Amino acid sequence: MIVPPPPHDRKSGRLPRFKLFSPILAGATLKERLIGCIGALIGICVTGLVCGFVFGDDPQLPLIVAPIGASAVLLFAVPASPLAQPWSIIGGNTISALIGVSVTYIVADQMLAIGLAVALAILAMSLTRSLHPPGGAAALTAVIGGAAVARSGFWFPFIPVAINSLILVGLGMVFHRLARRQYPHRPGVAPVNTHATADPPPALRVGFNSEDIDSAIARLNETLDVSREDIDALLREVELQALIRQRGELTCADIMSRDVVTVPGDTTPDHARYLLLKHDIRTLPVLDENEKLQGTVGLRELAGKEPGSKLPISAAATARPSDPAIGLLPRLTDGATHAVVILDDDGKVVGIISQTDLLATLAKSLSHNGLSEIMQGNGQGI
Repeated sequence: MIVPPPPHDRKSGRLPRFKLFSPILAGATLKERLIGCIGALIGICVTGLVCGFVFGDDPQLPLIVAPIGASAVLLFAVPASPLAQPWSIIGGNTISALIGVSVTYIVADQMLAIGLAVALAILAMSLTRSLHPPGGAAALTAVIGGAAVARSGFWFPFIPVAINSLILVGLGMVFHRLARRQYPHRPGVAPVNTHATADPPPALRVGFNSEDIDSAIARLNETLDVSREDIDALLREVELQALIRQRGELTCADIMSRDVVTVPGDTTPDHARYLLLKHDIRTLPVLDENEKLQGTVGLRELAGKEPGSKLPISAAATARPSDPAIGLLPRLTDGATHAVVILDDDGKVVGIISQTDLLATLAKSLSHNGLSEIMQGNGQGI
């Protein structure tokens, strides 16, 4: 077989260098691929063993269908893909197999039947939001699967296709949890206005918005294997990382307040309210008996609390002293978080950064950079 040469790099005019194990998908490192291989090995083997135990040695019933192998590729190699989510795997395979079986009963010509089965499977999966590429193979298998599939009839989409899919998805959930990977994938959450007003949230008042994303996708004229919500989250993370690269020289340790007012977990709401008003602050870190952070409390949580009631503790936003201070920007502008608690490696409070602290830092940084640019410009003009 003759392998065509790779295309030239338009900018440099040079051929791109081929790298062994170079990922074709973002984030697909060699480590991630090896984890995916192990997951597929376990998933397919256990699915076959379970189905063999349930179905026995009945030669008239397929033990495991071939499309499940393709489902395993998506489930374990690209678990964040919308095409690899539980409903896509279970619904896509089952619905497509049902379409395939139905077509065999209606269309006598096999060549026409195989085309209709795959085409209608794509349409059905699209309408049910269960698009799954192996579903096309499931529909095809239902048409040309041979005597065993033909004898199964309308049972084939459920036994073994749905059973195979259910077992594989269950194993995938357990495997990804043990591997500390997120599955099912939860799409990124767009910023929201927490004040119940008509204004857009602060993060959406400048920069790109949802309409810009829709326009860019429409202009590309491509169907992307990533959800719109994930595109939004990725672009916002890119913006943050670029900002950290440009202005990330200051760390949390540089700007944090070190004399932190804290309260123990058994403090009364009245005393917590007194400290907040006395020190004119909006957030109090709450410590447990080991002096470690338990959460935070503010005037919002204390509103309406009766004397003698239990202290209402909320989850705390935290960071490390060595983290870039500019990296706190998304949390301190989400409309709900007023301060980030800085913890050491032992989980003890060493500082706190409020919205005011970060705003003052940004103002100084912008002022300093502006002055530097003016001085550089004057120097160049002399």
